[in-house]
Amino acid sequence: MSFRRVYRTLIFLVVFLSTILLLAPEWTASASEESRLQSIVGLQEYDFLVWESNSFLDKGETILSGGQQFLDEQTRKEVVLNYLELVKQAQQLEGQINLIYSDPQIIDPDLESQDLQKELEQTRTVIEEQQLLAEAIVQEQVAEILAEQGLEILGQAWPPVLMHVTQVPSLLVVSPRDRIEKIHQVTLESGLTIPTKEFIESSVLENLDYSALVVPLGGIGTYPSMIIETSDINRLVEVVAHEWTHHWLTLHPLGLYYGLDPAVRIINETVASLVDQELGTMVVERYYPEYLPLPQLETQETPQPETEEPVFDFQTELANTRIYVEELLTEGKIEEAESYMEEQRQVFWEQGYRIRKLNQAFFAFYGAYAAEPGGAQGENPIGPMLRDIREHTSTVRDFLETVAPIINFEDLQKVHQQVTSPETAG
Repeated sequence: MSFRRVYRTLIFLVVFLSTILLLAPEWTASASEESRLQSIVGLQEYDFLVWESNSFLDKGETILSGGQQFLDEQTRKEVVLNYLELVKQAQQLEGQINLIYSDPQIIDPDLESQDLQKELEQTRTVIEEQQLLAEAIVQEQVAEILAEQGLEILGQAWPPVLMHVTQVPSLLVVSPRDRIEKIHQVTLESGLTIPTKEFIESSVLENLDYSALVVPLGGIGTYPSMIIETSDINRLVEVVAHEWTHHWLTLHPLGLYYGLDPAVRIINETVASLVDQELGTMVVERYYPEYLPLPQLETQETPQPETEEPVFDFQTELANTRIYVEELLTEGKIEEAESYMEEQRQVFWEQGYRIRKLNQAFFAFYGAYAAEPGGAQGENPIGPMLRDIREHTSTVRDFLETVAPIINFEDLQKVHQQVTSPETAG
C-alpha cells in the first residue's frame, strides 16, 4: 500500500475525535439558565450530526477516488476557477430574484422570476457536480503550502486539510450587559430572517437580561471544516487556512483551552487570522497569481484644505466606541452605554457601514479577531502582542509553535517578553 493511500486512511481516524473536541459545549452557567436559552432558540439550533454524516460520506468518496491527482496543474486551476465563476453566477441570479420579490411594484414575483429560477436551478446543478473535485484541488494546494512551511508529517500536511463548502450556520452570541464578554454561544440554522434574529435577541434580553446578537460566520472548525460559499479565490483559501489553523491548535494547549478563558479565545482567533493571511497569500501567489490583490500604492501625503471634510476612519471610530462603552460599563452606566452604542450605530450606518445592531455581544464576538489594529477590539493588547511575536518569528511554523503552549493571558505576556526582548532578538 502506498504512503498516499495510508495517508488518506489516516484522515478518517481523526474525523470523529476532532469533531468531538471542536464541538464541545461552552456553557458556564447553571443548567436552568442553559435550558431557558435552549427554549428560546428552539428548533432554530443547527444539527451538526446530520451535516457531519453527509459531509463525511461525500468527502470520503472523494478522498478514496483521488480524481484530482490525474489532472495536470493547468487543468486543476481551470476546474477551480470555473467552479468559482459558477458560484458567482448563482449568487448574481439569487440577487436578481431577491430584488424581484422585494419590489412592491411587481404583482406576481413567482411569474416574473420564473426564467431566473430555472437558470439558477440549472447553475446549482452544475455547481453540485463540480464542487467536490474543486474542493479536493484547493485542499491539496493549501496542504502543499503547509508542508513547505514544515507543518507536516512525512511530507504531508498534518492535520490533513479537509473542508466542505456549505451554507454556514449563524451564531447566537450572548454577553452580560454590565461587561463585554462572550459567555454563551449557540449555533443556529443558516438563512434566518431578520425578524427571526430580532425575536431571538429580544427574547434573550427579556428573559435572561443578557445582550445578544446573531452573527454570520465565514467558517466553522468542524472536521471537515465548514466553509462559506464564495466566488473569491482569496477569500476561499484564507477561510480554509483559518479553519485548518484551528484544527492544528486543537492538538495543543491554546486550542484545548479555547472555551475555558475569554482571553484564550481571542488569542486563538487572532493567531488563526494572522496565519490565514499569510498562507492564503502563499496559495494564491503559487497557483492563482493573477488574482493576487493589487498592492496599495504609497502616495506622498499632501496638506488637505481646511474646508475639506475629514476622511471617516471606521476602524478607529469603532475602537473609540468600544473604549468609551467599557468606561461607561465600568462605572455601572449600562443604559447610558447602550444608548451611546445605538447612537454610534446610526453614525456608522450614515457612513455606509450597515451594522444591524451594536451592543455588548457585538463587541464580544468581533473583538476576538484582533489581527488588524483598531476595530472592535478597542485597546485590547492581545492583537499588538501577537503581531509583535509574529514579526519576531521566522516562519509560520515557528509562530504557531511559539504560541501553542499559551493557556492564559499571563502566558501570552511571558511569551511576548521572551520573544521580543533584545537578548532573544540578538
